[in-house]
Amino acid sequence: MACLMVATILSGFSLNFILGRSSLSSPLIVHAHGVVMLTWLGFYLTQNSLIFAGNVALHRRVGWFAAAWVPVVVVMGLLVMRHSLQTRGGPPFFDQNEFLISNPLQIFGFATLTAWAISVRRNTSWHRRLMFCGMAVLCGPGFGRLLPMPLLIPYAWYASIFLPLALFVGAGMIADKRRYGRVHPAWLCGIALSVGLQIVADLIAYSPLGYSLTEWFVAGTPGADRPMAAFMTP
Repeated sequence: MACLMVATILSGFSLNFILGRSSLSSPLIVHAHGVVMLTWLGFYLTQNSLIFAGNVALHRRVGWFAAAWVPVVVVMGLLVMRHSLQTRGGPPFFDQNEFLISNPLQIFGFATLTAWAISVRRNTSWHRRLMFCGMAVLCGPGFGRLLPMPLLIPYAWYASIFLPLALFVGAGMIADKRRYGRVHPAWLCGIALSVGLQIVADLIAYSPLGYSLTEWFVAGTPGADRPMAAFMTP
């Protein structure tokens, strides 16, 4: 499943490159974000491979480097979101206010799940499942690039966030049910956190505060030239 999630993310971004939606001429902040995320994917694959091979000692040592990388993932995610909103108005198939509020909260959701997993690392049944849920949250951008997002307006954001959870975490839940006869509560906690954060995000984004905050955030930038609501590009 670790390989499948990483392959999904890489496939989504590779497809964008092949179709010409992105290029190597992107600003430095975009490349820096890409390097940070590729490093995290490398950590996740390495950690799963070490456990699969039974090398617990090295897994623990590498884990502390991975833990220190989580804040870098969060900061770069926020910076590239700001760049996207202010220079291009954000993805046109997302409402700007939803993108501004929901994206940071889901990034913090990933960080929360990962920190929680680290805090209960001695309880391996919780640790590995919470890490899995955190990684599933990060699959949204890659997964979304494989979907016909403009055709999913006004539900494009929810598709990019919740379809990876449904497919990947759902597979974990089914595997638990078949193997142990019950679903581990860590899966439900991961889903509940992501859904709960999205509910909070929507309550803020579609309130007068959310609209005002979005207008302030993009004011005086090219991002203010597009409609706040999602729209179909020509």
